[in-house]
Amino acid sequence: MIEPSDFPIRKIVLSHGGGRIPAVGFGTLIPDVATLTSAIKVALEAGFRHFDCAERYRNEREVGEALQAGLAAGRIARKEIFVTTKLWNSNHRPERVEPAFGASLERLGLDYLDLYLVHTPFAFQPGDEQDPRDENGDILYDEGVTLLDTWRAMEALVDHGKCRSIGLSDISLDKLLPLYQSARIKPAVVQVEAHPYLPETELLEFCKEREIVFLAFAPLGHGIRPGPLEDAVVMQIAARVGKTPAQVLLSWAVQRGTAFLTAPKTEARARESFNISALPADAFDEINRIQTRQRFNEVVKTGSPGFIPLEVRNR
Repeated sequence: MIEPSDFPIRKIVLSHGGGRIPAVGFGTLIPDVATLTSAIKVALEAGFRHFDCAERYRNEREVGEALQAGLAAGRIARKEIFVTTKLWNSNHRPERVEPAFGASLERLGLDYLDLYLVHTPFAFQPGDEQDPRDENGDILYDEGVTLLDTWRAMEALVDHGKCRSIGLSDISLDKLLPLYQSARIKPAVVQVEAHPYLPETELLEFCKEREIVFLAFAPLGHGIRPGPLEDAVVMQIAARVGKTPAQVLLSWAVQRGTAFLTAPKTEARARESFNISALPADAFDEINRIQTRQRFNEVVKTGSPGFIPLEVRNR
């Protein structure tokens, strides 16, 4: 078992790429620029070295500026941080992949990326509109490109040396398996929603067997209540071990062999997210036995991020 002190600074080797990815990661989906800038500053000060971005978030330039300022203030070298961004659905055509990658790199102000992900396995009609829709408001998908076509262009980015590793986000096992089998450069990371209410056990085992890093977003259930943060088992364990429910959930994520992304917006929350340690074996097992099953984001069904309405989730 990993020593408790290893949890906040744990790094996982990328077997299908270069370097190591910190298990504790910071997600940059924070719409307000002032809040985002402040959050990145305190995250760096708290010890975060893994930052997850996306073209979709429309804030890569602000993230890049905040990172550059934080690195300079803390005298932190670029090589000490791990930066990810993602290819959005409207850029799945192979000829659009490299320009989209270059634009993200320019906005972030970086010379290279540690990881580039296909944001979802759904291709939208190519163009500048992120959510192209028809007159009925339905998403316009692109039937003229396959996920493997897109992946081949992703592989070329690694060949050219500007991107060290590639992977996929918001993907189900049935879509991942054929891609993995055909890929020349195997996915280094798979990023999906995961928490005790959505453990994605089968996908996790697949990733472990093939040395793919499983990266969980929404490890706190997006903070939606009711949700994992208010689960009776989690709350009882938190009281027993002297941690907050959030710390219990984040510890569980690392203890099961995954990395995670969280988005603390204050210094106190950032330090809370970093102050995690191994759970007692019985507590870990109790969380694994939670039977509630809920998905909070239905992006895996359409490619368009959206939270499942409360009345649907509670059915």
